Amino acid sequence: MKHLFKASMIGLLAMLITFNTFLAKPLDTQAAEGLDIEAESAILIDANSGEILYAKQADLTLPPASMTKMMSEYLILDAIAAGDISWDTTTQVSDYAYSISSNTDFSGTGLTQNKDYTVRDLYNGMAINSDNAATIVLAELVGGSETEFVKMMNEKAEEIGMKDYKFVNSSGLSNSDLGDNRAEGTNINDENLMTAKSTGILAYNLIKDHPEALEVSSVTQTDFDGKQITNWNWMLPNMPGYLEAYGYEGMDGLKTGHTDVAGYCFTGTAERDGQRYITVIMKSASEEARFQETAKLLDYGFKQFEQAELYKAGTEIKDHASVPVAKGKEDSVAISTKDAVTTSVKNGEEDKYHLEYKVDKDKLDADGELVAPVKKGDKVGTATLVYDGDDQGNINGGSYTVDVVASEDVEKSNWFMLSLGAIGDFFAGIFTSVSDTVKGWF
Repeated sequence: MKHLFKASMIGLLAMLITFNTFLAKPLDTQAAEGLDIEAESAILIDANSGEILYAKQADLTLPPASMTKMMSEYLILDAIAAGDISWDTTTQVSDYAYSISSNTDFSGTGLTQNKDYTVRDLYNGMAINSDNAATIVLAELVGGSETEFVKMMNEKAEEIGMKDYKFVNSSGLSNSDLGDNRAEGTNINDENLMTAKSTGILAYNLIKDHPEALEVSSVTQTDFDGKQITNWNWMLPNMPGYLEAYGYEGMDGLKTGHTDVAGYCFTGTAERDGQRYITVIMKSASEEARFQETAKLLDYGFKQFEQAELYKAGTEIKDHASVPVAKGKEDSVAISTKDAVTTSVKNGEEDKYHLEYKVDKDKLDADGELVAPVKKGDKVGTATLVYDGDDQGNINGGSYTVDVVASEDVEKSNWFMLSLGAIGDFFAGIFTSVSDTVKGWF
């Protein structure tokens, strides 16, 4: 009997160890050399420069599920910034939104009709608890209808440079879930579609233009319509109960997603010591997996890269220290970078970067010269950061660039000196013609 008891205790202990290991799994790390992301598609982006540090099938178009709501958040925050609505604006729940809210198969807490809801409360429900009905109510408020709001979503996507996308509703549900309420011009079998790269572009621009979005996405729990709602982002620090084991230092956003067709998705972002990364996981196997794979990406970013100022503001570019100037008191003007060039650099690869200068031809005359006067700070071209390795590119298109500007003033020469110059040019031209004629005699 004693042996049976001992065996049982050992078995119980083994189960507890296994259970605790499972809970701690999201915190596991993986060496950069062995990085293997178990998801259909994934990307890691430096949120400061837009550089892509890791990509796996990042141009594969897939349903994003509720990650769609990041675009809805973007447009709502745009409307608030423009003064079209405010956080205190109130609205009510339409029959369409109520039909979604009352369906327990969809995310949400259950909205009440004939009741005023503030934009702030609805936004919290959407961004924290992924409430589909709250999203629809806000879309109808800002767009007048979800049909018009969907048009705005697609226009915004084009504006910020997204590629390979399609928005057909505001919530991320399948159109088949919406029935006859789907947006005009869309098909009942349509899905919202994005790539990991385009999702990263959306997240990058959302937090760049509206950093206040992170103030909401970082909330673990809050009250909504008389109920307590919990964030679906388990990686936030200080999540309640067993979810605390998934917490990741610096995590403060951004949006989860799940439908049967999309699988488990997650757009995450975390910041440590001024360095922020954005991650996208699309079509992972489980609710836990999307966070486990995100942790791998973030660990890779924070451990294998360091934020480095490769070039200071005012750096002269090799072989392009100046530009010729016409009609000026000086024949040329010194040029340099306007801003510092800062990006995430992989450990030991600081010397694998250089700047390539490209002149702005619209600034030059027919002879390839700037025309005086030239003011300090005038843009004359751009400098592109070039990585001498396997470059994944930049989500902003092309590569990381900074403006190249004049480093000093060059005043326009006075009329007398310009006249002398013109006379000199005139006689020089005559001399050249005579010389050519004389040469023709022999």
